[in-house]
Amino acid sequence: MSRAALLVLADGRFPAGGHAHSGGAEAAVKAGRVTGGASLESFCRGRLHTTGRVSAALAAAAVLGVDPAELDAAADARTPSPALRVAARKLGRQLMRAARATWPSEELDALAREFPKGAHQPVVLGLAARAAGLGALDAAYCAAYESVSGPASATVRLLSLDPFDATGALARLAPELDRVADQAVEAARMVVDEGVDALPAASAPLLEISAEVHAAWPVRLFAS
Repeated sequence: MSRAALLVLADGRFPAGGHAHSGGAEAAVKAGRVTGGASLESFCRGRLHTTGRVSAALAAAAVLGVDPAELDAAADARTPSPALRVAARKLGRQLMRAARATWPSEELDALAREFPKGAHQPVVLGLAARAAGLGALDAAYCAAYESVSGPASATVRLLSLDPFDATGALARLAPELDRVADQAVEAARMVVDEGVDALPAASAPLLEISAEVHAAWPVRLFAS
């Protein structure tokens, strides 16, 4: 197992398309729910314990060998917003391209054939981590971190927020990220024995509603 591979996969410069998405931050900024460092931290905390937890468990389960088609269906069921389902598949398709070029894998090739328009991003992330020789906890950390780092980076651009404030918010969330990653792996191990219904289904209704509103904007900086 290579920790360097985890750094590559989690690096914001990895060409997986995440830079074009705000994780709901753009809608939250416009609505006045994110106005600075403190409110960004609260927003990211909410994402971490809902979207982040679900994504981390999906990714970890994929590393553990759970059928990716079943995981994709489970991800669909846990994403009520059509706009977010589209965004997740677009991100999955872009991550698939980057992962196949970086860590060639028959499992990635098979998933790409099965979902030519893209599987859900956390499922692809898990198989990419598996192809890179990483473990379930590594994939869970990567997914959980992405759930907060994307909105933090986007908010720096949206509000001209001091990058030190955004980074400080992420650093303060580190202990909670540890717990979410551990919980995600525990849930993923249950999936191996009990099926995908054991996956967490933590919901974030305001994120879902805001995503639909955001998708209808005629002009926006981020795709989601």
